[in-house]
Amino acid sequence: MSINKPLILVSNDDGFDAVGICSLVEMIGDMGEIIVCAPDSARSGFSRAFSATVPLRLTRRHNMGEVEVWSTNGTPVDCVKLAVDELCGGRTPDLVIGGINHGDNSTVNNHYSGTMGVAVEGCIKGIPSVAFSNCDYNPQSSQTHLTHYVRRVVERVLAEGLPKGVCLNVNFPDRKTFEGIRACRMTFGEWVNEVSPQRHPLGYPYYWMVGHYRNAEPDAQDTDQWTLAHGYVAVTPTTIDVTAYQMIDTVNNWKL
Repeated sequence: MSINKPLILVSNDDGFDAVGICSLVEMIGDMGEIIVCAPDSARSGFSRAFSATVPLRLTRRHNMGEVEVWSTNGTPVDCVKLAVDELCGGRTPDLVIGGINHGDNSTVNNHYSGTMGVAVEGCIKGIPSVAFSNCDYNPQSSQTHLTHYVRRVVERVLAEGLPKGVCLNVNFPDRKTFEGIRACRMTFGEWVNEVSPQRHPLGYPYYWMVGHYRNAEPDAQDTDQWTLAHGYVAVTPTTIDVTAYQMIDTVNNWKL
């Protein structure tokens, strides 16, 4: 491990052999010393979950040339925890990256996302962290057209860092060229009609989680959804502190 290059820890929620993470490593391979620790299979929707009831295993993989790649049976957050403690040789990574995710992690999706779970965990540990997601849901789609903006974001974060408690949620619209890149806020919205009841041939009910997204503020022009819909790369600075400060005095005045 070279101490002269930045140490970049890469993970995802699509699995160690997903097109997105392999493409990401190719894009940034010359920008630092890369260590990959990712789930052994897809863990989409695992958010900030970690494994408290099962033992974890690490398996060395060799699917990215000379890059050090490990997989684990745990969650994306487990990957960050394991890598920082067991794989980084006593060094703290200079940057943690989640992605590139196959699918949209803007708006409320960021709360469910294992890709964002990677960035949030890195941020909690005081490490500058970024999550990259492509709104193209095809798991085999090429990611090479994202290279320019991925490298620009990585360069700036490596050079300038991020404030304490802040990570970046970067989403690319589902298109091959972009109008530019914009910082924006999270869109308020929700998933609706999420449960699809089914009946098994043996007679018992079961359910698929499906649904569609409903934008609660479609006319707002400062949001990630508007930004993506108009062809821009959306960068949403995201905070770890979830305190609603405007409510503190109100709750104190309830005189509970």
